[in-house]
Amino acid sequence: MKTVYDYSVKDRKGNDVSLSEYQGKVLLIVNTATGCGFTPHYEPLEAMYKDLKDKGFEILDFPCNQFANQAPGSAEEIHEFCTLKFGADFPQFKKIDVNGDNADPLFAFLASEKPFEGFPKGLKNAAVRQASKLLNKRFGDKAYIQWNFTKFLIDREGKVVARFEPTTDMQQVRQAVEAIL
Repeated sequence: MKTVYDYSVKDRKGNDVSLSEYQGKVLLIVNTATGCGFTPHYEPLEAMYKDLKDKGFEILDFPCNQFANQAPGSAEEIHEFCTLKFGADFPQFKKIDVNGDNADPLFAFLASEKPFEGFPKGLKNAAVRQASKLLNKRFGDKAYIQWNFTKFLIDREGKVVARFEPTTDMQQVRQAVEAIL
């Protein structure tokens, strides 16, 4: 059975990183953007990281520009923005595609393990639902991720245990992380 440890990714400088380096840790893998309405998620993400990293928790940040061009900068510009504005100290990787023919294999795997189940009801969810529906038509069956700040929770064995859409309350995400730590 495959786990996230079977994948390698590129750090923000383009170096290969095997996710097996994170073996035994609880991971939250997130596709992000610096110009998104969900960009303020960096604040509770960083707070969670500071509070829990000594307990074996890591956040892996993958910028993505596929959703309304909301991450247009270079890897260094994105990193500088996240560091200066939110104090983000967790690992940030190279900007990737999460959908389509060039989707990063890690995100195709994550989404196959925990597929999209829809957005809950509510005004904010309705807006994201409409935007993602229009955008994802071009990706067809390779529309793995619906919007920026989709989060995947990985247990210490490398298995995907939960998926959180960007509209999920960050307190709920934190509670799920703490439950498996």
